[in-house]
Amino acid sequence: MTTSPFVIDTHDLGRRAGSMRTERRVVPSHAPLGTEVIGMPEGTPIEIDVRLEAVMEGVLVTGTATVTATGVCGRCLRPLTEEITVDVSELYAYPDRATHHGEVADEDEDPLPVLVGESLDLEGPLVDALVPALPFQPLCRPDCAGLCPECGVRLDEAEPGHAHAEPIDPRWAALTALSEPDEDREK
Repeated sequence: MTTSPFVIDTHDLGRRAGSMRTERRVVPSHAPLGTEVIGMPEGTPIEIDVRLEAVMEGVLVTGTATVTATGVCGRCLRPLTEEITVDVSELYAYPDRATHHGEVADEDEDPLPVLVGESLDLEGPLVDALVPALPFQPLCRPDCAGLCPECGVRLDEAEPGHAHAEPIDPRWAALTALSEPDEDREK
């Protein structure tokens, strides 16, 4: 049986409130995360730096996760990479404390993740923190001018004053003849 690299053993913490340790590791993403515009392909390394602390209810995990996302600029379609760092904070309940001290959890409240034996799985909380942190419209740089809507040239690379003749609506094209000088009318 293979164990996920996201699974962390907490045996050494015991159930002594206040005992803690740190865990640093680099794990590959199991699946592609994000969108077609920007994301993390399967196998992208995720750097995890967390502190595990035993508390009365379970094990509190706090720290950061860092990943390099790849994608394209939302304006000019240039390839880009962006380093994303997110804070991670999750409480993993001991199996006997998962129901909020014997009470039934409120329907609107998300249930706490539960330790499986003496192990916790960080994959869910990491995905939940990393995916929303991805930019909605990534940019290669803040002042990116984008693409010309007519010809598709990158406006940052176009000659100064790049412009196209305004297209004439075909419904009005016949009227353009009236705006031109007519030699026959002048006679």
